[in-house]
Amino acid sequence: MFKSPKESLGDLGAQSAAKLIAAATDVAVVVDGQGVIRDVAFNKDELSLELDGHGRWRGSKLTDTVTAETRAKIADLLQDATAGKASVWRQVNHPSSTGVDVPVLYAAVNIGRNDRFVLVGRDLRQLAAMQQRLISAQQSMERDYVRLRHAETRYRLLFQVSAEAVMVIDAQTTSIIDVNPAALSLLGQAAPLPIKSSFVGFFEPADVPAIQNCLADIRATGRDSSIRVRLARDQRACQLTASLFRQERASLLLVRLSEQGPASDRAAMSAAALLTSYFDTAPDATVITRDDGTIIKVNGAFLEMAQLNHEEQVRGESLDRWLGRSGVDFGVLLANLKQSGNVKMFATLLRGAYGAAVDVEVSAVSVTQTDNKPCFGFAIRNVEKRLSGAIASSPEMPRSIAQLTGMIGRVPLRDLVRETTDVIEKLSIEAALELTGDNRASAAEMLGLSRQSLYVKLRRFGLAEPAAEEGADDE
Repeated sequence: MFKSPKESLGDLGAQSAAKLIAAATDVAVVVDGQGVIRDVAFNKDELSLELDGHGRWRGSKLTDTVTAETRAKIADLLQDATAGKASVWRQVNHPSSTGVDVPVLYAAVNIGRNDRFVLVGRDLRQLAAMQQRLISAQQSMERDYVRLRHAETRYRLLFQVSAEAVMVIDAQTTSIIDVNPAALSLLGQAAPLPIKSSFVGFFEPADVPAIQNCLADIRATGRDSSIRVRLARDQRACQLTASLFRQERASLLLVRLSEQGPASDRAAMSAAALLTSYFDTAPDATVITRDDGTIIKVNGAFLEMAQLNHEEQVRGESLDRWLGRSGVDFGVLLANLKQSGNVKMFATLLRGAYGAAVDVEVSAVSVTQTDNKPCFGFAIRNVEKRLSGAIASSPEMPRSIAQLTGMIGRVPLRDLVRETTDVIEKLSIEAALELTGDNRASAAEMLGLSRQSLYVKLRRFGLAEPAAEEGADDE
């Protein structure tokens, strides 16, 4: 409050007061003792058009211009103003012509008359938009965190169960950062190594210069390299292979040690057995096919998702029979595999034998067999419970149309147009049936179709009830 308003402002007239209020607020509303709007002023033309497009506020009750859940706040504002209490800012929502509520923060001012009050408001749309962006960013960060945690879990699992000796070392100091159980066994260590242990100390001193030169070449060129070395503990020969990678601005080396001789053959057999076990028990559906999509092998998770009982039911069949929608997705997937060699996180559907369909995410890779014939490996993950990273569609948009939007770029235009046409045709038929009270004769006339054509389309979209269609007359 001003300390001496009469001296500083003088006899401020109604016109001047109105200009001052309109300039200082986004919206100002003058109401009488019954809550009826007597005058209104907007500081923004676009806000005026959105809320009071044709002057409909003036003469109507203020509570009729807000949403139902915020009417109590308007009553509290007017009650405080009538009692002469200090104004408390309250947020209310106004329905707009666009269908989206407009949040406004109001305070009520008693201007010295019991039959006139002024509500001054601030437009909160920008603040609401910022809050929505903050929520979206937070959700995106949480999804990224979950994805990183799952990736780390898979890395730790593969690192621990691998039959090959693997170590991660610092590229500059050659100190050991991480080591798996197979490497501990090969090096003769019963317990985990101390952090920052020397890597070259486990090898024959005569081989250390060659190892250091090999690692230096990898750091300089970035290309993988291998060298034959001997362990200091028992002089066993090993093949050392190292690869350079970066993590958090640090250069690291992934080192693999493969024992030479009969022991290495046993290790290879053990690794093959572990891979077979992982393939059969993996929680994600895993499929191996020929280059034409014919299934060679599947795991139990795929059989469960496809509602099948035995692998013999799928062997020799095309994966297209279960994977993909409308015969389109699988063709796109195969074309990308043949062109680039791998596909990551391809969103599609997996259809069960009894009609159930689940949203899945497919990662696939092309590999070459010993006879130089290519085959494809597919990892199929159920993503129905995963939080969607996409922006939610508007309330008026059907879920099927939102799915069509996600197909852009993955499906040829002609197939996308056909899918879109089917969705619009189905929605139109549903709307016509709803408008006519499920009277099919009237619905067919409204759509400009013959009754027979309407029945065909009802069966096509799964909207027909056979018993009702055959025995009922829609006249």
